Parts: sequence; C-alpha cells; structure tokens
Amino acid sequence: MHFSKPYRILIVITLPLILTKVLWVSWATCRYGNPDTEKDDILQRRDWLIENICVEPLQLINKMPHGIGRQYQGEWAIYSCSMLSKSLQNTAYCHNFYSNSPTEEIIDSLIKIVLSPELKLYDIVRWGEDPLESLDSDNSHISYLSHLAWMIGNYKSIVGKSKYDNLYDSICETMNRRILASEDMNLPTYPNEPIYIPDMLVAIVALHDNGNYHNTVNEWLSRAKNKWIDSETGLLKSYLENDAPIKGSYSALNCYLLTLIDEDFAREQYALLKKQFYRGGLFSGIKEYTSRSPIIETDVDAGIILFGLSPSATAFVIGPATFFNDNKTRNAILRTAEIAGHTVKRGHKRHYLLADVALVGESITLAMRTNYNSTKEE
Repeated sequence: MHFSKPYRILIVITLPLILTKVLWVSWATCRYGNPDTEKDDILQRRDWLIENICVEPLQLINKMPHGIGRQYQGEWAIYSCSMLSKSLQNTAYCHNFYSNSPTEEIIDSLIKIVLSPELKLYDIVRWGEDPLESLDSDNSHISYLSHLAWMIGNYKSIVGKSKYDNLYDSICETMNRRILASEDMNLPTYPNEPIYIPDMLVAIVALHDNGNYHNTVNEWLSRAKNKWIDSETGLLKSYLENDAPIKGSYSALNCYLLTLIDEDFAREQYALLKKQFYRGGLFSGIKEYTSRSPIIETDVDAGIILFGLSPSATAFVIGPATFFNDNKTRNAILRTAEIAGHTVKRGHKRHYLLADVALVGESITLAMRTNYNSTKEE
C-alpha cells in the first residue's frame, strides 16, 4: 500500500502518540483487579474528591456544568455527595482505609452540604416547599429525601453516633408513609413527571439500610419483579410510562442499587444488562439504547453519548461488575475510562482529567469501584 507524503508525515506523528497512549493506559490499569492492588489509587482519588466536594455548598453547585441548568446542577451535586459518602463506607468496610483520615468529619460535612438551603433549592423550586419543613405533607420530594437518608445511614454505619437519629427516623418514616399511600408504591420525582425507577430504588435502599421497613422493601421488590419488568429485554423498567424505552444509564444504575438489597435479583438483571447493552472491544462500555447507536448525542442523564456508548451507564456498571467479581468486564470498562478520562496526578492526589468538567462522574466511579461484596470479603 502506497501513502502520499502528507499521509506518511501524519502517520509518523500520530503513531508515537497512539503507542504512548496505549502504554500509558496499560501502565495505569495494570494493578486493577482487587482491593489490595488498587488501594493506593483509590485512596488518592478519594482524597482528591474530598478536597473538591467538601467545599461551601454554592461553590460545589457551581462546579457542576452551568449548561445543564439549576435543577440538574442540584441533582449532580447531591449525587456527588451521596456517592462519595458511599465510597467512604465501602472502603471502610473493606480495609481500614481511614486510619489517617477524619472520617466522621468528612461524612458529616457532606451531610451538612446536602442540608444547606443552596442545595435544597433544586427540590424546593419544583415542589414549591422545603422538603424538610413539609414532612407532614403528602408531596413526594423522593429525590432529595432518599439521598439524604441514604447518606445518614452511611454515617451511622461507619461512625455509630446518634447525631442525626431524629432527622433520619423522621425522613424514613415519611418516605415509608408516602410510598404506602401512593399508587402502586411509587412516587414521582417531580410533579407531573413519570415515575423514575432508579429514584425510587434509592429510597428503597435507604429504607432497607434503616432496618425498620422490611415489609415495605420486600413488597416493593416483589412488585418490581412481577409488574415492572420490560417484556422485550427482561430488565427492570427505566420509568413507569406506556411504551417508555429502556435506557442503559437507568438500567445500569438499577443494577448497582439492587446489589445493595437483593443479590439474586441484581445478578439476574446484571446478566440481562450485559446481554442487551454491553459492547466489548477497545472501547468497552454500556450503550444507552438498544435500537440505535448515535455517533454523538447529549443526554443530561447519560452524558455525552459517543458511538452509542453512555458515560454514566458505563460508570454505573462498574458497581455490579465489582460486586460480582466480574473482573474481565470491570477491567475492560476501567481501560475505557482511562482512555477517555486520562488520569492526572498532583502530589498524593489523582483524578480523571474529565472530572474537572463532570465532578459527579469521578464520584460515581469511585463508589462503583469500591462496591465490594462484603459477604465475600468476610
């Protein structure tokens, strides 16, 4: 094959760059595979996240992309906090990663950020009332309340203190009451919108962690298995709406959340997710759609979809892959993350370069990477 001079010059320039990138990715991911070999990497990412998330509430919100609007900035900020809180719990259970870290103060500061008026505002605007000052009302507020309750549950499990007990009990009782009084045990995230199953699952996980709502949790899961399964894919629905499509981002998040409350159901859903949405190869990941693969498309939940792959779905699937010890899939996904995100290290902290644009992605990825099956660790 003959190449003209411009093409030969281009090849000479690009081949070393490609080779360098391949070598970098191979080196950066060579120690991935188990908690011991990943420990330093996880600790350094954790420290970077603490430094960037444990800031003033308005400063954190302003770290979220302005183009997504105030509501989604609030949602991304609360996910950044709750996922960091969860990763702190995960690593504390797996190893004594916090022997030199003020764990209590970190999680407490995350809860205080979520309690702040600045962060609550995204929910207040949509519901027209403060979610914590209206616990006696019948409005849902399920997005805000479920993440806050989940985080307080993480705090109690690690720190063992009763500081937030009254608030925790009030929130969980309120969510439970509203779920039982709702149509088919589901609450809308916002007024006049469909039921988003992942948002409901966060609430079910929070009630499960509380330990006093087994009947509600078991009944909701029973209905999910029997009533809310998509007939074509076998996956738990993304949202309850006639003819609503199954989204890779929602399904991957569903799978992760199910690992926290129903291992058998989670395993079944994970297998179906991989069958329907997983694409292997150099750029391994989870597709956002089963019916099409857009070259580029923007979705506020999925992220910037490239060649059909969903950034958020690809991040969330690391959670069940870690839990079920599926290292082949997990390592392939983490190689994709390194290729796309590119790790940078400054001092004793490291993060993906893309986290400077989407901080929530770094927080989610760390929570998913540390979603170890505690029963197997024992």
